[in-house]
Amino acid sequence: MVRLFGTDGVRGEANKELTPDMAFRIGKAGAYVLGKGQKEGQDKAKIVIGKDTRISGDMLEAALTAGICSMGVDVLTVGILPTPGIAYLTRIIEANAGVVISASHNPYQDNGIKFFAASGFKLSDEIEDEIENTLKIIDDLPAPSGLKIGRIIKIENPAENYCDFLKKSAVRLDGIKIVLDCANGAASVIGPKILRELGAEVIALHDQPDGININVNCGSTHPNALACKVIEHRADVGLAFDGDADRVIAVDENGKIVDGDFIMLICALALKEKGKLANDSLAVTVMSNLGLHKALKNAGIKIYETKVGDRYVMEKLLETGTVLGGEQSGHIIFLEHNTTGDGLLSGLQLLSVLKEKQEKLSNLAARMYRFPQVLVNSKANDKEKIMKNKLVISKVNEVQNYLGENGRVLVRPSGTESLIRIMLEGPCQDELQRLAEEILGVVESVDEKKSIQ
Repeated sequence: MVRLFGTDGVRGEANKELTPDMAFRIGKAGAYVLGKGQKEGQDKAKIVIGKDTRISGDMLEAALTAGICSMGVDVLTVGILPTPGIAYLTRIIEANAGVVISASHNPYQDNGIKFFAASGFKLSDEIEDEIENTLKIIDDLPAPSGLKIGRIIKIENPAENYCDFLKKSAVRLDGIKIVLDCANGAASVIGPKILRELGAEVIALHDQPDGININVNCGSTHPNALACKVIEHRADVGLAFDGDADRVIAVDENGKIVDGDFIMLICALALKEKGKLANDSLAVTVMSNLGLHKALKNAGIKIYETKVGDRYVMEKLLETGTVLGGEQSGHIIFLEHNTTGDGLLSGLQLLSVLKEKQEKLSNLAARMYRFPQVLVNSKANDKEKIMKNKLVISKVNEVQNYLGENGRVLVRPSGTESLIRIMLEGPCQDELQRLAEEILGVVESVDEKKSIQ
C-alpha cells in the first residue's frame, strides 16, 4: 500500500487527488491524534491553520477546518503566511499542532496538507502513520456534540508577530539594494515589508498573487529572471523564495545564481568564525554538490549526510547537536532560530553576513567551486519497482564506475511527485548530460514496459 504522507506531507492535484472529502477526513484524523488532551488553561485542544496563495487553498481550508472542529478541536486561523511562520506561531501560541495548506514549489493545480507538532517540528513518521491508521477507522470514532464541538478563532496580527521574530534574527541592512522574487506566494507581502523595515532598498518582483500564478516562471525554481533584474537594477543581491517561502535561492551582484549549498557554506563559515557553529559541523542531503564537501573539509567543518528532505536534515541536527543544515534547493534550517526550513530567515542570515563583512556576495561564494551537475526527471508509474529494476541498477553502476572518484550518480524517487530524479556530477557538463540521458532512457523504457503490462 502506498503511504499517504510523502516527505513533505500529503500532496496531490486539488479537487482530483486531494479532494475536500480527503481534507475533511485528514482534518478529523489529525485532530484526533494531535488534539489529545487540552493544555493548561485551554478549554479545548487547538490547531493553527495557514495557507499559501493557491486558488484551492480556501476550499481545502474549509474542509480541513470542518474536520478538525468536528472532533472537538478549535481552529486558529492565520490566513496566508509562509510555512515556517506557521511552525513559529504553533509553538509560540502553545497550540497542540499546526497545519499548512501548500504544495510548496509545485504548480498551482497541486496542493498539500502538512502538519507540525506542538513543538513546531514536522511530525515523525510514526505520528504520520498513526494519522493514516486513524483514517481507516475515522467513521467509527465518536463525534462530539453541543459545547464540545470545535470553533474557528482568528489569530490577531499573525504576520506582524512573525515579522518581529524574523527582524530580531538579523542586523540592520541599510545601504543594501535587494531584488526580491516572492514567487507570487506566501511571502509576497511580508518579504518586502521585513527587508524595508530593516533599512534595505527593495525591488519586489512577482508579489501580486492571483491564485494561479504562484511559482509560474518565478521564484526559487526559476531564478534566471531574478538574475537579469539584479543586473538591470545594479543591485547588491537577489533573493528568490518558493510558493510557501520555506526555501530561498540567492543571486550575486553579477547575476550568478547562489544556491543553498553556497548559502550554507557562507553562513557556516561566518558562524564558525564567531564560535557559534556547534561541533563545527553541518548537515546536508545527498544532493549537495561535491564542491561543498571539499570546501567544508578545507575549513575544518564536519559534514553529516542525510536522505533528501529537510525533515531528515532536522533529524540529523537533533541527533548530532548540529545547528545548521539544509538542501541545495534552498531549504535551510537555522535551528537556533526556527524549527523548520525558513526562506526569509535564511535570506536574512545571508544578508547579515554580507553586511557585517562588507563583502560582495560573489567574493563570499568564491570559497566553493561548484562541480558541474546535471538533473533530469522521468515521469514514473511505479517508483518503487523502477528503483528495484535490475536494468536500472546495472546502468547506474555502469555510469558510476565510469566516472569513478571524479564524479557521482544519484537516482532516487521524488518524495512529493510521481518522478524519478536522476542527478550526475563530474568534471564535464556535456558528458554528464549524455550519461544522464542514457540512464533516463533505461528508466523510461522500464517504466513504459511496466505500464503496458
